[in-house]
Amino acid sequence: MLKGFKEFLLKGNVIDLAVAVVIGAAFTAIVTAFSDNIINPLIAALGGSEEMGFGFQLTDNPETFVNIGAVITASINFLIIAAVVYFVLIVPYNHAKERFGGPKKGAEATETELLAEIRDLLADRPTARD
Repeated sequence: MLKGFKEFLLKGNVIDLAVAVVIGAAFTAIVTAFSDNIINPLIAALGGSEEMGFGFQLTDNPETFVNIGAVITASINFLIIAAVVYFVLIVPYNHAKERFGGPKKGAEATETELLAEIRDLLADRPTARD
């Protein structure tokens, strides 16, 4: 069990994972700042003249304010992060995988097909008696 863990550490996967977490945290901070300083004021302006923003108060207690603007902002944050991850990481990765190798979709041959192909190649090969 420890041998597998050691191999995992030495392969560099931990470093890749750590870099991904740091970059993800930094990017999330950028998107949150964008949402807090640009999206939230726009949503609050749509909410009317209330001081608390887009939402409604259930009772006189300020703790009972239902903040719909925060839910909308979190949804926008998610969509921005998902779009950037898709277009900056996933699309280029899939493009590189198609261009530089890797199995094509639907191109996986079964063992029987591979053996038949080897048989045919060996049958077409000239023999030493020819």
